[in-house]
Amino acid sequence: MELQDGVYESRDEIQQLLRHVLQVCAEQAGRELCWMDTDFGDWPLSDAALLEELHGWALPHRRLRLLAADYEPLRRAHPRFVQWRQWHDHVVTAKAFEPADSSERSQPSPIGVVLAPGLLVFKRWTPTRASLTLRHAREEATTKEWFDAIEQRSTDSFAGSTLGL
Repeated sequence: MELQDGVYESRDEIQQLLRHVLQVCAEQAGRELCWMDTDFGDWPLSDAALLEELHGWALPHRRLRLLAADYEPLRRAHPRFVQWRQWHDHVVTAKAFEPADSSERSQPSPIGVVLAPGLLVFKRWTPTRASLTLRHAREEATTKEWFDAIEQRSTDSFAGSTLGL
């Protein structure tokens, strides 16, 4: 499957596209990846090939910025990713947001986002509708500004380890 700009309107097609987008990001993306979803529960984060690519991507100068309303579904559905997150704590920041913070009154807001600056913007609008934009500076800037605004109002969450006595 080759990535192409466009709108996708099938649950299966969107799941395949998301898997491919994440794979391409891990292979080709630069210093920063921004992912946002309500809970990441239906993302393909248990995929061994994807985790291997992310392992290679996770160099000290890189950042994976995660935003979710609730990380519990991710913890239950993707223990491999949770382990990957523990190993690569040095590149991951994870914050929890209030769902009301992700919506703007002036325009509809996506329920899921993958932003790889300089490469692509994937937005899932509903479980059966998504869009992909490749190398479009204005779309990237708008999405990054929206993502940053939500992140600023968010709180740290989904720690790489739990400290206790």
